[in-house]
Amino acid sequence: MKKFSNWPTVPQLYCKGELLGGCDIVIAMHDSGELKDVFEEHNIPLKPQGSKNEEAGQPESATEKGGAVAEPIGLTDAQKARLESLINSSPVMVFIKGTPEEPRCGFSGKLVHILKQENIPFSSFDILSDDEVRQGLKVLSNWPSYPQLYIKGELVGGSDIVMEMHKSGELKKVLSEKGVIPKESLEDRLKSLVSSAPVMLLMKGTPDAPRCGFSSKVVNALKKEGVSFGSFDILSDEEVRQGLKTYSNWPTFPQLYYKSELIGGCDIVLEMEKSGDLKSTLSE
Repeated sequence: MKKFSNWPTVPQLYCKGELLGGCDIVIAMHDSGELKDVFEEHNIPLKPQGSKNEEAGQPESATEKGGAVAEPIGLTDAQKARLESLINSSPVMVFIKGTPEEPRCGFSGKLVHILKQENIPFSSFDILSDDEVRQGLKVLSNWPSYPQLYIKGELVGGSDIVMEMHKSGELKKVLSEKGVIPKESLEDRLKSLVSSAPVMLLMKGTPDAPRCGFSSKVVNALKKEGVSFGSFDILSDEEVRQGLKTYSNWPTFPQLYYKSELIGGCDIVLEMEKSGDLKSTLSE
């Protein structure tokens, strides 16, 4: 476990497979209320706990986060100025636990990995090194946990939001709109999209909720063969939808790609499934 987590001691607390930290960090997160916030942010069910205040008839809203007063402590002008200076010190700024080279929690590590994978230049601040920044930023951003990603001074969100934006391509889109990275041409965007997974399905809807019968048939064929695949809903982006027809020289959807090369549409996929060639072709 020490090697797996790159964390030298135990206990180790994990949330959704990501390391939060050891005893000292967990206690500090509990004392500050951040531990509960992390669980709530990642949709971890929490058992309702009674308290003396509740037993005494005091409204539940009067206490939260382990007994701390719900209303946040206000920031002084100097504290606010310092936090805003940090946020705006780089076009892309992340507030994480640890450093990009040595993240101190799994969620921070995940966010850093996404930024590095996208080749996005960024600066970082270790909130474990400064408790005033750690607590004050929660108040300023109205975001209760870490990591936090800012682009041009505006809060984007934490690791879950950044991961969803990364998967959908929205992260690069926002960065290009803000002038942080050069705007991708449509052709570059389409190349990136069809190569984003070894087996990539451009379809109407999603694998869990296809929006046309042909897309549904291809999804079922891939699942039946046990093929792992990525997908993109072409109904969510008209520019991609129209551009792919020219890019692939294929006028309809769905379109199935393997290693960036077009395999074909519904009829071809179903023929390959029937002949037994589908799985072997997609695993060569």
